[in-house]
Amino acid sequence: MKSNSSNALVPLNKRNLPAVIKKSGDISALSLVNEELFLEDRKAVREQLPDILGRVLARIWIDENFHKSFASDPNGTLQANGVFLPETMDVEFQKPNSSRPRIVVYEKSEKSKFRIRIFYLQLVMMAGR
Repeated sequence: MKSNSSNALVPLNKRNLPAVIKKSGDISALSLVNEELFLEDRKAVREQLPDILGRVLARIWIDENFHKSFASDPNGTLQANGVFLPETMDVEFQKPNSSRPRIVVYEKSEKSKFRIRIFYLQLVMMAGR
């Protein structure tokens, strides 16, 4: 008898795979999104951007050119790959030369110099036995 439950730590929706590989099989063919995505507010950023940034971390791991591009201009690299954030959102790439890079998403207010951290993602390798 087949069970519908999974033992996965992070359940994966098969329609939303971590990276999209186009038919060419080339690393440059890894896409962050299937079509242009315009995130219009904080709620949309909190709901959709973590998955996309997880794909960014995965691609950074295997694509040196993408890594350099994202390290120098995270927002521009996201836009070049079809992900558009609200003007109030800012993405910062921390520890770009580390084995544990971190991507932090901030929201900046027009009336203040301060930024509020919305969330961050960090690549952490774990081994188990």
